[in-house]
Amino acid sequence: MSISIRRITADDWREFRAIRLRMLEDTPIAYGETLADARIRTDDEWRERAARAGDGYSVALAAVDEAGRWLGVMSGVVGEVRGAILVGVFVAPEARGQGSGIADALLSGIIDWARDHGDSLMLDVHAHNPRAIAFYRRRGFVETGATHPYELPPYGKEIEMRLDVTQAP
Repeated sequence: MSISIRRITADDWREFRAIRLRMLEDTPIAYGETLADARIRTDDEWRERAARAGDGYSVALAAVDEAGRWLGVMSGVVGEVRGAILVGVFVAPEARGQGSGIADALLSGIIDWARDHGDSLMLDVHAHNPRAIAFYRRRGFVETGATHPYELPPYGKEIEMRLDVTQAP
């Protein structure tokens, strides 16, 4: 399967909406938004969200197969306190696993972007998402020791992790 990694643009709002809804349905503990709330967003809100990917303070990447299907997305935003932050990570169930290379390719793109915004890439991951935690550890992220509550049901806590992008491949 041939996959391309590309930046999401405002024109991609329909595809972005479709994969975002799929993300929220698949892993509701990972995105700080409920599926119900996302479903009632207007087309203009989706256009605005997709357009933010190129505003200079954020980036959003999509993994797209040769048939035009979106199989994964990842985003980065620059926060005032923590600098570059990884958010919105998703790979479709049928495309998961190290063999596909999709998560690694998306993350490599976000790491390249993060280098323009400091020496680290931060993320928060729900403590009950072991698959994601294992992926981040494999890619060199380490737990900082900081946690904070996840604000939506089923609640729980999120673990902060950091990657030194000056050392990351």
